[in-house]
Amino acid sequence: MKKIILILLVIFNLLTQTTKADEGMWMLPLLNKLNMNTMQDMGLKITAEDIYSINQNSLKDAIVIFGKGCTGEMISDKGLLLTNHHCGFAEIQALSTLENDYLENGFWAKSIDQELPAQGLSVTFMISMEDVTEHFNKVLNNTMSIEKRLEKIADLKDSLTTSANNNGEYSSLVEEYFGGNQFFLIKYQEFKDVRYVGSPPSSIGKFGHDTDNWMWPRHTGDFSLFRVYCDKDGKPADYSADNVPYKPKKHLPISINGMKMDDFAMTLGYPGSTDRYQTSWGVIERMELINKSRIEPRGVKQNIWRQDMDASKKVNLQYATKFSRSSNYWKNSIGMNQGLERLGIVAQKQQLESEFNQWVEADSLRKTRYGNVLSNLSKEYHDRAPIIKANYYLRECLYGGTEIFKFAYGTKNLYQALARNDAADINSAINEFSPKASSFYKDYYPATDQKVMVALLTIYKNETPQAYLPDFYTTIDKKFKGDIAKYAKSVFAKSIFTDEKRFSDFLKKPSLTKLENDLVYQAGQATMTTYYHLLDLGKRSKLNIEEGNRLFIAGLMEMNPEKTYYPDANFTMRLSYGSVGDYIPRDAVHYAYFTTLDGVMEKEDSTNYEFIVPAKLKALHKQKDYGQYAMADGRMPVCFTTNNDITGGNSGSPVINAKGQLFGLAFDGNWEAMSGDITF
Repeated sequence: MKKIILILLVIFNLLTQTTKADEGMWMLPLLNKLNMNTMQDMGLKITAEDIYSINQNSLKDAIVIFGKGCTGEMISDKGLLLTNHHCGFAEIQALSTLENDYLENGFWAKSIDQELPAQGLSVTFMISMEDVTEHFNKVLNNTMSIEKRLEKIADLKDSLTTSANNNGEYSSLVEEYFGGNQFFLIKYQEFKDVRYVGSPPSSIGKFGHDTDNWMWPRHTGDFSLFRVYCDKDGKPADYSADNVPYKPKKHLPISINGMKMDDFAMTLGYPGSTDRYQTSWGVIERMELINKSRIEPRGVKQNIWRQDMDASKKVNLQYATKFSRSSNYWKNSIGMNQGLERLGIVAQKQQLESEFNQWVEADSLRKTRYGNVLSNLSKEYHDRAPIIKANYYLRECLYGGTEIFKFAYGTKNLYQALARNDAADINSAINEFSPKASSFYKDYYPATDQKVMVALLTIYKNETPQAYLPDFYTTIDKKFKGDIAKYAKSVFAKSIFTDEKRFSDFLKKPSLTKLENDLVYQAGQATMTTYYHLLDLGKRSKLNIEEGNRLFIAGLMEMNPEKTYYPDANFTMRLSYGSVGDYIPRDAVHYAYFTTLDGVMEKEDSTNYEFIVPAKLKALHKQKDYGQYAMADGRMPVCFTTNNDITGGNSGSPVINAKGQLFGLAFDGNWEAMSGDITF
C-alpha cells in the first residue's frame, strides 16, 4: 500500500474563480506586513515566523530548488525529498536502460544502499533574503543613462554578493523586483550528491500524458522521491560512497487527513517567470510572435518524434524526456493565446495605459518623468518585431529544433584549439566534450533528426526574411539547388556528427580541415552567428523596453499608492495562498474539487499508451485495498484543485494546510488559466 500513498499528494492549480483575493506570489520577508491578517482570516494557524525566519528553523528551510527549474521539499530528517515525477523525469530517464526501464516500470529502493546516484542533479536551499534596495538607491538616480545605471547596479551586485558568500560556503545573488525598482540579496547553499529513491511507473506518474496535460479532471500520480546526501560534517559534497543522508534544518510533516471544500491551502516554491505588468504591446508580441513561433515548429517536430517513438521502444526511451519538455510549453503557448484572447487582455492593458497617460498629463513633474514612457515603449516594440520573430523561429527551428546543430556548435572549443594547433588544449577540449558526446548519442536517433531537419529548416526559411537566413542556406541553394531534403540526406550520410562511430573516430584523430568542411559544423556555426547577430540588432530595443517597463511599474505604484503590489515571478522563493474549491471553467460546467481512483479506471485504454493502467493498480482498486488512505466513503483520492497563484517552476511545490502540514503537491495549471503568466 505504501507505494501509492503519494498519489494522494497531488494538486491541480485553479485560476478561474471570479474573485482575485488569492492573487499574488508573495515575498517571504514581507508576509507579516502584507499578508498574514488575510491568511489567518482564511484559517491559517501558524505565524509568519513559522514560515520564514532568520532566527530559527522555519518552513522555508524545507523547500529546495530541485535541479534547475523545479521545486522540491524535504519530508524526513534523513534527507528524503519529494517532487513531481515530471521534475525527476530526466534523471529517471538517464538512469534507465532497455533492461532496467525505470520510466516504464517504476523503481523503489528497498534500502539506502539501493538508491541510485543521479549524476549532475543538485538541490539548493535558500538561506536568507535581505532587502538591499537602499544600497542601490544611494547610488542610482533618474538622470543616469541606461548604460550608467546598469554599470552601477552590476558593481554593487558584485560587491554585495562577494561579501555574502562567506568564502565559498554560500552562493549569493542580488535579484531585481518590480522591473528593477527593488533589490534583494539572497543566499543559497547547493548540495550535489542527490540520489534517486523511487517513483511509480509512467503509467501512473504521467497518466494522461499530453492529452490530460493542463486539463481537468486529472488522475495523475505525478510524484517522485530522491534523497540529499552530504559529508559526515553535514556539509555539501560531491558524490562519495562515504557521504551520509543530509539532516535538513526543517522537514515538512505530512497530513493524510485529506481535504475538504474551502480548506486553506498555501504553496511555497520557485515560480519561474511572469509578466503581469506587461504593456499591451508586450502582450501582442508574446501572442503573435513568441508564442506562434513556438506552436507551429514544435507541433511539427513532436508529430515526427511521436511517429518514431510509437514505432520503436528504443526511440521511445531516447525521446521521452525531450518530447515531454517540448510539448509542455507548446501546449501552454496554445492555451495562453486562447486565454488572452478570451479574456480580452490587450483591451484591458490599453485601458490601463489610457488611465496612466491621463494621470501623467495631470501633473508637470509626472510629465517630466513619465511623459514619454508609453510612446517610447510602443515604438520599441514595433521596431524590433521582425528581429524578435526571426530570433524565436531560429531558436525553435534551428538551435532548439534540429538536435545536431546545437551539438556540433558545442565543439567550438575543440575547433579553436585545433586552429591554434595546441596539443594540450586539443586534448583538454576532447576530454571535456567526450562525456557530453556520450550523453548526446545515448538519446539520439539520426533518422528521426533527419526528418525534423527537413521540416524545420523549411519552416524557418518560409517564415524569415532573406537577411536573417544563416549562411548554410546559401550552401543549400548553390550545392543542392534549394532542395532541403537533398541537403539533409547528404548531411546525415557524411557528417562526422550524425554517426557516433564517425564522431568517435574523429576525436581519436581530430582534424581542423575535416571540422571546417563538415556541413553540420558549418550549419551550427552559421546558426549561432545569425543568432548573435539578431541579439545585437535587438540589444538597444531590449534595454529601452526594460527601462520603459521599470518606469511604467514605478508610475503605476505611484498612481495607486493604496494598492498592495507583488513582484513578477523570477525563480526566487514565493508564497501563494488560496483554498480548496470546485472548478467551474465555463457556463453550465461544474467540476468537483477532487478526483478518485475510480476515474483512472474509467479512463483506462489498453490500446493508448497515455491511458494504460498497471495490473497491480487495477487489482488494488478491485479489492478496495486503500488502507488508512481511503476517504470516509471508501474511495481513494488522487488529485484536487485549489485557486493558488502558481506558474512554471512551482512544479513540485508543497501544498500546505492551515497547520503547516504538507497535504498536496503542485503539478499543473488548468487550461483556462494558461494566460496566468500575463494575468491572474
